[in-house]
Amino acid sequence: MATLPPGTLMRRAAAGLTTRVVSLLTDRFGGVYGRRVLLLVGSGDNGGDALLAGAALARRGASVAALRLADRVHEEGWALLLAAGGRAVDAVPRAVDVVLDGIVGIGGKGGLRPAAAAAVKAVRQTARASDRQRPAVVAVDVPSGVSVDTGAVEGDAVRADVTVTFGAHKPALLVGPAAVHAGLVDLVDIGLRPHLTSTPALRVPERADVAAWWPRTGPLDDKYRRGVVGLATGSAGYPGAAVLGVAGALAGPTGYVRYAGSAADAIRARFPTVVCAERVGDAGRVQAWVCGSGLGTDERATAELRAVLAAPVPVCLDADALNLLVDGSLAGHLRERRAPTVVTPHDREFARLAGADPGADRVESALQLAARMNAVVLLKGDRTVVATPGGFAYVNPTGSSALATAGTGDVLAGLLGSLLASGLAAELAAMAAAYVHGLAGRRAAEAGPVTALDVAEALRETISTVTEPF
Repeated sequence: MATLPPGTLMRRAAAGLTTRVVSLLTDRFGGVYGRRVLLLVGSGDNGGDALLAGAALARRGASVAALRLADRVHEEGWALLLAAGGRAVDAVPRAVDVVLDGIVGIGGKGGLRPAAAAAVKAVRQTARASDRQRPAVVAVDVPSGVSVDTGAVEGDAVRADVTVTFGAHKPALLVGPAAVHAGLVDLVDIGLRPHLTSTPALRVPERADVAAWWPRTGPLDDKYRRGVVGLATGSAGYPGAAVLGVAGALAGPTGYVRYAGSAADAIRARFPTVVCAERVGDAGRVQAWVCGSGLGTDERATAELRAVLAAPVPVCLDADALNLLVDGSLAGHLRERRAPTVVTPHDREFARLAGADPGADRVESALQLAARMNAVVLLKGDRTVVATPGGFAYVNPTGSSALATAGTGDVLAGLLGSLLASGLAAELAAMAAAYVHGLAGRRAAEAGPVTALDVAEALRETISTVTEPF
């Protein structure tokens, strides 16, 4: 800001916001003229962005109303809005086409204050009471009321259909409950890139990244060179966990899958190409192990986990393997490992491992556990976080609530193990597996309620789509 004329960044932000709202109104109604736009205006620059965009929309023929939710608002923006034909209102109008949320921006703390919460509630009630299409809500930079740095939602907050953010993505748009409040996120370049740190707080993979990471089969490869993955999963009581994990592994890039466990009969019946043994020690050589899903927590399971941890290859630990780590008796085996380790807890498993829930800052919590365990942590959730012992964090943008069903984690672990066995670095294997797994969940959900088998069956087509040339 010190190098630019006053107000330059706000005008750039408002121009980007206006463009997105014009596009939305054109798609929904065929144009801007005569459409009803409501601005929810707070005291900061966020409100100024909304006011300048509102003035631009009014000049294009929109009917723009502004509801002030603070004693003081951006004076220049307010004057420009009124000069362009906008008007002040003291309540949410009965009919609205688009709402611009300019209540608070990145400086906001906690949930919405009472007056703002009441206005947001009134917008929702207007939508329910109307027999027309409900108004679209566009958040300015971030949805008001969310915790911008952590993604937590600690009170009333705006639920946006679209968030137009400026300069750089914010954590709240990517992780935690706030990411759901953000809706579709559009990034507007306002000239900040040269001033941004070269070490981002979060890395967010796109399809091109995953496609570049994904192992490819070469003309000289055979089934061994492609990688051999072993699965020490399932039990007589939970054979399905083994079946699901193997299904995930077979969809991955490796050429050979070995299974070690008491669900061998179920594996042989379903997957004739998988070579089965009763125990890890009898399975033969592998390039990576997956251990834990449905394994149980008895003495046999403990011995199998100990054997897996002793193997000088990358390991993915899931479900019961994590439960067996909680009492600390295997901590030495974990510390002595020189090969990469990936742990894949959901929130309850994380709490048992870390001694506390992930809390409001899921990224920081995952990073702390990764450093303590010297392992890559894949913290499952609607926006899965992958944290490394070295302090890097990734977030998966393809998450879906459809995956919140029994057995999908088993599929994910098998796929992740296959990527590890193919030679992919642990954090990239975790991130690529989460990315593809999320898309497979979305694909499976298109046909109706999702089961873990549906996700496993959707993996091949999903991987083909992600990795095909652009």
